[in-house]
Amino acid sequence: MDLHYLFLSLAIILFVGRVFGDIFNKFGLPGVLGEILAGVILGSSVLGIVSPNEIIKVLAEIGIILLLFKVGLEADFHQLKKVGIYAFIVAFVGAFTPMLLGTLISYYILNLSMTTSLFIGGTLTATSIGITVKVLDDLGKLNERFAQIVLGAAVLDDIIGVIVLAVLYEYAKKGSIDINGAVILIFYIATFFILAPIVAKILARLINIFYEKLKSDEFIPVAIMSMVFFFAFLSHEVGSPEILGAFTVGLALSRRFIIPFALFLKAEEKEKMIIKIEHSTLPIVSILTPIFFVSIGLSLNLKVIDFTSIDFWKISILLLIVAFVSKLISGFFIKGSLNEKILIGFSMLPRGEVGLIFAEIGKQSKLFDDMLYASVIFVVAITTLIAPISLKILGNKRKQKELF
Repeated sequence: MDLHYLFLSLAIILFVGRVFGDIFNKFGLPGVLGEILAGVILGSSVLGIVSPNEIIKVLAEIGIILLLFKVGLEADFHQLKKVGIYAFIVAFVGAFTPMLLGTLISYYILNLSMTTSLFIGGTLTATSIGITVKVLDDLGKLNERFAQIVLGAAVLDDIIGVIVLAVLYEYAKKGSIDINGAVILIFYIATFFILAPIVAKILARLINIFYEKLKSDEFIPVAIMSMVFFFAFLSHEVGSPEILGAFTVGLALSRRFIIPFALFLKAEEKEKMIIKIEHSTLPIVSILTPIFFVSIGLSLNLKVIDFTSIDFWKISILLLIVAFVSKLISGFFIKGSLNEKILIGFSMLPRGEVGLIFAEIGKQSKLFDDMLYASVIFVVAITTLIAPISLKILGNKRKQKELF
C-alpha cells in the first residue's frame, strides 16, 4: 500500500470509528459496538474502501496494548488478589468447557476430523479481553468485584488461548502433541508474570530519578511508553500475549500495587507520578484504541457467508449454542448473586480478534473449508456483537437495583 493511501485509511478509520462510537453512546449502546460496526461497513463486508493491511494491524495491536496498560494502571491489585481463585476458576471453566464441547460436537455430530474438531474447540476457547474491558470501563464498573474476576479470568483465558493455539498448531503440522514444549511455555509465562511487576517497579524508580535530574515534563510519557513496549516484547519472547506485559506494567505503576522491598517512591511522589502518567498517556490510548476495534470489523468478511445454506445454519447454530452455553456457565462456579454470575458469563462471551486468528490459521492450514470457515466467522461475529449489548443491559439493571 502506498503511504498516502495509508494516511487516507487511518483518517477514515479514526473519524468514522469515533462518529459511530459516539452515536452508539448517545443512544445508550456501548461505543465499542459502534466502532466494530464502523469496521464492518468500511471493510470488505459492505463498502470495501479500507483493507486491514499490516500497518493498520500493528497500530491496532499497539492500541490494545495501551488499553491493557491503562486497565492495569487503574486496577485494584488488592481486589485482584482477593478474587484470584475465582478468576482462575472462571478462566479454567471458560476455556476447558468450550474446548471440550466444541471438539466433541464437531467430531461426533458434525463428523469432522479430530484435528479440525480440536481447532474449532480452540476457536471457541478464546475470549477477547479488549472488548470486555472496554465495555466494563465505559460502564464505570471496572473496579467492581465481578469485573475484577472477569479481568483476571480474561487475562488467564488469553494466556490459555495462546498455549492452546501453540499446541494445536504443532499438532496440525506433526500429528502429535508436544507436552514438554507446553509445560516449558507455561513455566516461562508464570515466571514472567511473577517477576515482571517487580522489575517494572524498579524501572519506575529509575524513571523518577531521570525525571528529577532532567526536569522535563516530556520525559515521563516517553519513558513509560518505552517501558510498556519493552515489556510487551518480553512477554512475547516468553510465549505469552503482548498485552500481558502491558497489563503488568500498568499494574506495577498503579496506586494500589505495593511490593514491600520495592517502595522507592514517597506517597506524594508516587501520586504525582501516576497522575502525570495518566494525563500524558490517556490521549494516546483514546486515539489508538478505536483502531483496534475498527480493525476487528474490518477483519470480518460477512460476504463469505451463504445465509441461504441449510448446512451453514446447522453448523452455525450448533457452534453458537456451544459458544454461548460454555462461557455463560463459567460465572456459575463462583459465589455471588445471580446477576453477578450472569455478568461474568457474558463478559467472557466475545471471541473477537482471538477467534479470528484461530479461524484464519484453520483456513490457511486447510482444516476449514469455505463452509466451516464462514460458520466460524459468523459465530465470532455474533458473540462479539451480542456481548457488549448484553453487558450494557445487565449493567444498567444492576445499577437500578443498587439505587433501590
